[in-house]
Amino acid sequence: MDHLLIRKFRHRLLAWLHRSRSGRVFFVRRIPYKDVKRATDGFQRVIYSNSEVTAYAARFGEGGGGVFLVKEVKDFGQQNDVFCRQIQFLGRLHHRHLLSLKGFSVGKHKRLLIFDNIENGSLKEHLNDPLKTPLNWRTRLQIANEVVAALEYLFLFSDPPAYHVSISSSNIMLDENFAAKLSDFSLLTPSTNSVMMPNSGDSMKQKSCKIIFQLGVLILELVTGQSSEMEGSDLIPWIQQSRFYNSIDKMIDPDLGNNYDCTELKNLLAVAKLCIKSRDKATFTISQLFRYLQRKIDISHDKVR
Repeated sequence: MDHLLIRKFRHRLLAWLHRSRSGRVFFVRRIPYKDVKRATDGFQRVIYSNSEVTAYAARFGEGGGGVFLVKEVKDFGQQNDVFCRQIQFLGRLHHRHLLSLKGFSVGKHKRLLIFDNIENGSLKEHLNDPLKTPLNWRTRLQIANEVVAALEYLFLFSDPPAYHVSISSSNIMLDENFAAKLSDFSLLTPSTNSVMMPNSGDSMKQKSCKIIFQLGVLILELVTGQSSEMEGSDLIPWIQQSRFYNSIDKMIDPDLGNNYDCTELKNLLAVAKLCIKSRDKATFTISQLFRYLQRKIDISHDKVR
């Protein structure tokens, strides 16, 4: 029943947004290719790379404008109309936990998207790099909530919904206040050059299963400080054990010491376990997950990160 009410509310809200946006033209600045190449040190400052995109850190000007994220999208080829529709879609998205599109650039063989400030780099750096400041418990809880809030926006309030969304510690960026920003989302289907409008219920369910599973892996990384991408990683087998609670002390990130709430930790791991089980069949929606986290984990803005 709650899910039906949410869907009904979504349709009414989207209709209002369409009326309020009538006639509006979305303008995105075109940035000279030579400036982007210089800002990325000749595209050498790679943050992450996958089959869809390669993301670079960029610093424009004399370094006073902060660090930005530049994404080279690999699948556009010469289809400029597809690239333009992608820019229009990304330009419409506005959420405090999504990287905002600031501009685009076109080179001879490159299609580039320039996104907002990523002053503190990726989440993965802060979990795995000993030279980075360790994240405290409150910050890790906040990041989990912020990621789910961004997913809820992309699936429920974006019209059309984002078709490609991927979350990992590598592609979640942290701003100057250590707020989480999703960076890997688009209107394009993975490994295609077509813009898709996912109306199929089965398609949306499959996508939700994949994202919820990725969220479970991300929560495990937040708790343990381990990378799921490392060879020999046993995060998923561990959480699938019936008595995994007995070995929490061995798995929790040593950087946390004893500075965490045991009840919050168990609640967060319970969510991770449910998410991992959803790889094949999701038992709850992103919205339900967000509400559960809000109820179970107290995130107060007056608490220091």
